[in-house]
Amino acid sequence: MKAARINWDELFPSRKSIVIFLTYMSLFVSQGILVTASQRSDNSYSYNTVLVVLLTEALKLVISAGLYCRENSFTSLISRVVEGSSVLLLYFVPAFLYCLYNNLGFINLSTFDPTTYYLLLQLRVVITGVLFQIIFKKSLSRKQWFSLLLLTVGCMLKQWNFSLFPSNTTEGTADQADTTQVSAADGTFRGKNISGFDLSYSALLILVQTVCSCLAGVYNEYLLKKKGSDINIYVQNVFMYLDSIVCNLLILVLQGDPIGAFTSSNLREIARFEVIIIMVNNAAIGIITSFFLKYMNSILKTFASALELIFTAILCYLLFAIPIYLNTILAIFVVSYSIYLYSLNPVVNLANTPSATKASLNVPHRQADDRKSLLTGGGGARSRANVSDSENEDVLQMEEV
Repeated sequence: MKAARINWDELFPSRKSIVIFLTYMSLFVSQGILVTASQRSDNSYSYNTVLVVLLTEALKLVISAGLYCRENSFTSLISRVVEGSSVLLLYFVPAFLYCLYNNLGFINLSTFDPTTYYLLLQLRVVITGVLFQIIFKKSLSRKQWFSLLLLTVGCMLKQWNFSLFPSNTTEGTADQADTTQVSAADGTFRGKNISGFDLSYSALLILVQTVCSCLAGVYNEYLLKKKGSDINIYVQNVFMYLDSIVCNLLILVLQGDPIGAFTSSNLREIARFEVIIIMVNNAAIGIITSFFLKYMNSILKTFASALELIFTAILCYLLFAIPIYLNTILAIFVVSYSIYLYSLNPVVNLANTPSATKASLNVPHRQADDRKSLLTGGGGARSRANVSDSENEDVLQMEEV
């Protein structure tokens, strides 16, 4: 019997999907590195992080509007926004969740090193799987659930000690302490938590950020493919970023000094090169994420995030000398293996278009053949229900021009 192998055509139906996947992963790896590099020696920030998030959302808005106006007039964009006002209001839900997520990202990256930060965020996989079933009425197979749970176990491995911090670390010479800067007592490195999840306020913030990520990602996919499936993707992005700007302005108001955030001193700090790069990179993440959810799904997005762990750990070691211990290696190995298991049976969710609907009606009659095709990689028996909706989207956009 032939061994099961990855069917790459099912995971990435087109070259466009491969580019989106790799770009998404690269941008997210860069974000954690760039934010960490912009911190002071005490891991704090010299700039107003909420203002950075707000300006990033404004940049995303300009980019999305510009992309739409390449083939349409600005008047047409305004008309689309007015016509879709009901969907615009619906976008306040994911916009608020992403607002919290982005602002908590700065806070949590000042507490955790990037590798630990991304590992802990992977705890969202089980919640994402449950929400995916509820909203899209798609049951995950046993193999998919096992891979999701295995990924969660891999994330939890990060906090297991394995006697990784030598007992004599804090008893060494001053030079040694300055070189390693690792605390055996609390598992920190240069003031950052590198041991993983613990019962603390920082852990609670990570948990809140994780839940925001799950709810926002799945609900945004719901809007992209269901409620707003007949709306141009760039217009949907405009909805999201308009609402996000409002949410971040609200946070500035709650901080007590919304006008003070725009003083010349604050703006000079944000005008620094390393901060501008963070904003540009984060803006690119926002744009590519919408395409990721449109052409693929939030479950595959979760595993793209898991792959980032390997590159993040290596880059953090090379750039910041953050050590890679046995628990980190084991956690990344388990997470990577769970990715392989999932890749044998991916979940594909099509947009709510006539062609996709017609294809979905034929799924029950071809279920057995689809399962066989996924395991053997046979091209001839490939399920049309799992074909990317990129062609449908291209037709949709042509009709809207």
